[in-house]
Amino acid sequence: MSDSDPDLLRAAGDRLNRLERANIRFLRRTFSSPSLSALLGAGQRTLGAGWVYYCTRNLAEAHGLERLPPPESLDRYILVANHRSYFDLFVLSMMLIRNGYRRRMLYPVRSGFFYDHPLGLFVNGTMSFFSMYPPIFRERNRAALNIASLADVAHFVRSGGFALGIHPEGTRNKGEDPYALLPAQSGVGRLIYDAPAVAVIPAFINGLGNHLPTQVAGNFNGRGGRVIAVFGAPIPLADLHAEPASGRTYKKIAERTLEHIARLGEEERALRASEGVRDGP
Repeated sequence: MSDSDPDLLRAAGDRLNRLERANIRFLRRTFSSPSLSALLGAGQRTLGAGWVYYCTRNLAEAHGLERLPPPESLDRYILVANHRSYFDLFVLSMMLIRNGYRRRMLYPVRSGFFYDHPLGLFVNGTMSFFSMYPPIFRERNRAALNIASLADVAHFVRSGGFALGIHPEGTRNKGEDPYALLPAQSGVGRLIYDAPAVAVIPAFINGLGNHLPTQVAGNFNGRGGRVIAVFGAPIPLADLHAEPASGRTYKKIAERTLEHIARLGEEERALRASEGVRDGP
């Protein structure tokens, strides 16, 4: 690691406990080791994407993939999507992987359980091949650490060979209307601002449930609702990257990503209505 690397462990000081520090140190090592990262990326593309596809293949459909740049032209990218289900980014990532996008995907995740519980690292490995990174801290007295977390993951994405999946809403939208998105969070805008040469790909997904056994069963018993995902062309952000770094600029970037996601949501709504597709669980 170079001195210019915004190492989360250095920034956190004594605000992390021993288990959190050990988990972060291990995850960062998997990103900085080319051989280990390549091995885990291969697992994510084969076993990881494979089981997600198998468990959703009778329900899920992707639209708009023809709008994306050729896979070989994207050494790195940021996927921004709405957040209705715990599994949104896993299904969207699977769709991209099956269409030739090969970069190892990273997913910011809440620090609770995944970083401060003895089973957290195990679940991270089995669910994502150790790609749930960086930790996002919900405690008020550690909220400032999220700036360091986002700077850390922006560094890895800028370095090439990685992709990032993130939700501009910041948290799961539990409202009744899947098309009424939550306000955009400026932290996402800050991350994108710190990665100016990285393509930002929007997507909207609807139909996934939050209870894994029910979701998987619906794929096989014919009772599950269709899962429709719509991808958009990379979001133009050069004008906002040219503005000075500030909270106002970060907010504008985040809001623009959410505007593009909302437009894709209207496309998904029209597809669902025209095909007479019933809602998922």
